Amino acid sequence: MSDFLKDFAREFAALNKHNLERLVDLYSEDAVFQDPLHTLHGLANIRGYFAELYANVSDLSFDFKGYDQVGSGEGYLRWTMSYRHPRLAGGNLIQVEGCSHLLWHTRVYQHRDYFDAGSLLYEHLPVLGAVISWLKGRLSQ
Repeated sequence: MSDFLKDFAREFAALNKHNLERLVDLYSEDAVFQDPLHTLHGLANIRGYFAELYANVSDLSFDFKGYDQVGSGEGYLRWTMSYRHPRLAGGNLIQVEGCSHLLWHTRVYQHRDYFDAGSLLYEHLPVLGAVISWLKGRLSQ
């Protein structure tokens, strides 16, 4: 197991709205952060994204389940994200599984998350969630 990945996961899981200055220890100034909904360039934009994210949820946590280094300065983290948002799923806990592909030297310069955006967001919206549930039902027949 990679010490870098284990340390990164521990520090990332400890982030919250009160300590986002710690991102400078995790990401390089020119880092790129990408997920199915966003592409962010630069540490300042990444910090802004996390500030907004933490401001809009009542709970947010990551449970890291695997650390896979595939080369020098390259690896994957497998995780489950749990969060509550007052306007999604009636404020109930939402859990989404995903993985992160990281490239690093001393800090991460490229972070790409892979997860089902429907499970994260769309399925929990009042009108769109019902449509997605109906579509999933039709496709599974």
